[in-house]
Amino acid sequence: MDYMRILVESLFGFGALLLLTKILGKTEITQITAFDFIAALVLGELVGNGLYDTEVGIPQIAFAVLLWGLMIYTTQFITLKFKKSRSVLEGNPAVIINNGSIDYEEMKKSKLDINQLQHLLRQKDIFSLKDVLFAVLETNGSISAIKKPAAGTPTRSDFNLPLASQALPRLLISDGEVLWDNLEELNLNKNWLESELQKQNFYSVEDVLIAEYTPGEKLFIMGYQSTTG
Repeated sequence: MDYMRILVESLFGFGALLLLTKILGKTEITQITAFDFIAALVLGELVGNGLYDTEVGIPQIAFAVLLWGLMIYTTQFITLKFKKSRSVLEGNPAVIINNGSIDYEEMKKSKLDINQLQHLLRQKDIFSLKDVLFAVLETNGSISAIKKPAAGTPTRSDFNLPLASQALPRLLISDGEVLWDNLEELNLNKNWLESELQKQNFYSVEDVLIAEYTPGEKLFIMGYQSTTG
């Protein structure tokens, strides 16, 4: 009888977790944050413990999965609607290497050491720190990197070509909100931003989904209507 109960509860738990994953979206799998990892562990424990506890049945398992699913969904809703909560619940990307220089203070804040940094870079086929121009530690623990122009594949130096300068693209507007810190770091101001927006027929920051700027290049702007049209 216990085997049949375990079979039925296992099938129900599997179906419930599968349904919950479909409802919450693929980001739960492809972009796991610290909160997502904890939630996944708890959900697995709830279902696993319920299978071998004779006092716990399908109604209790269903309630536990539903309750945690609701809390995860609520967290996602909060981060979607309230931008300031994202840094607390999801974290922020950290620039670990900036213009070829390692930011040691940022590494300490991120609890990252040199060996770990090298390991992450090797996963991006970068085997020498001297080849890195910029490296950003993402909120899911992965790293994004830009090589120095001379270390490109193939290298420009192989063809005796002049080295092109590179710069890290920075978001200036996200979800209709100006990122003033990024603007100031680039020595830009509100008047410059408004002028650039107007050149591309954007007259309100609230109409802009993202605005990304790379020094020396044209401001890239995407409006909300662009995502649906």
